[in-house]
Amino acid sequence: MKYSEANLGRIFILRLEHGDRIPDIIEAFARTHQVGSAIVHFLGGADIKSKVVVGPEDGTAAKPIPMVTELLGTSEAVGIGTIFTNEENIPKLHLHSAFGRNRDSVTGCTREGVAIWHIGEVIIFELANSTARRKIDPETGFELLEL
Repeated sequence: MKYSEANLGRIFILRLEHGDRIPDIIEAFARTHQVGSAIVHFLGGADIKSKVVVGPEDGTAAKPIPMVTELLGTSEAVGIGTIFTNEENIPKLHLHSAFGRNRDSVTGCTREGVAIWHIGEVIIFELANSTARRKIDPETGFELLEL
């Protein structure tokens, strides 16, 4: 385990609009407001044609091929994630969310694009004085935290 320490900075409350797309809208906000490190909470609705990563195709660590699924209908959603800048100093969101419709649910990473269905509430807790950054791991291709 590796760790670093940070302090709580600004807190932002965002109301996303119908059709806004995660991660794009949150990453754009972070760039505009110079949020380099943060905790992100998401609550709301996800629209049809939203896509999430639901796992690697196989269990190998070497350059895993992601499994992507499309939500089959408008869904309730809740998620938690982080923002950290990458090697180009661009804020990148890593948000995992659970999506439910009737008795069906899907949980996955929102990096393939989730469209908001009317309601999207996001709270961003900025982490001040953080040294954590995302760096591409050559073995897996993931942008992992470097502390």
